[in-house]
Amino acid sequence: MHADHVIRQQLLALLAGGNAHMSFDQAIADFPAEQFNTKPIHVTYTPWHILEHMRITQWDILEFIRNPNHVSPHWPAGYWPHPAEEADSDRWQKTIRQFQADLQALRDIVADPATDLTAPIPHAPSYTIFREILVVADHNAYHIGEFAILRQVMETWPAA
Repeated sequence: MHADHVIRQQLLALLAGGNAHMSFDQAIADFPAEQFNTKPIHVTYTPWHILEHMRITQWDILEFIRNPNHVSPHWPAGYWPHPAEEADSDRWQKTIRQFQADLQALRDIVADPATDLTAPIPHAPSYTIFREILVVADHNAYHIGEFAILRQVMETWPAA
C-alpha cells in the first residue's frame, strides 16, 4: 500500500477519535441541558466553555491552514469564551455543529490526494498541514478526555 494513502487513513482515524479515547460525539452524547453552564467545584469553566474552546481552537487551525490572511485570536483570552458567558440549547448546538463542520473540513483536506501534507504551508513555511492536523487531533483528544472527566465529576453520564 502506498505510504501517502496509509498516512491519510491514519490521520483521518486520529481525527475521528475512538481508538485510544472516545470520540467527540460519544463524549457529548445526552449531555443534560441544565448542566451546560455549571462550574463544578474547583473548576473555573463550564462544559460549554470547554466545547467552545475546542471549537475556537480547531477553527483557528483550519483557517490558518487555508487562509493566508487569517489572523488568530489573541492568546489566551481569544481562545475561550468569557467566564460569564453562557449557552442555551441553541448556542450549545451551534457550538457542536460548527465544531463538527470544521472537523469535516479538516478531514476533507486530509482526504484530498491533491493536498501535500508534508509541504510547507506557503504563508507559514515552518509549518505543514501534517503538523497542524496532529495539533488539532492532540488538542481535541486532550479536551475530550477533560470533558469526560468533568462529566464523571458532575455525574452527568446517562444511567445506562
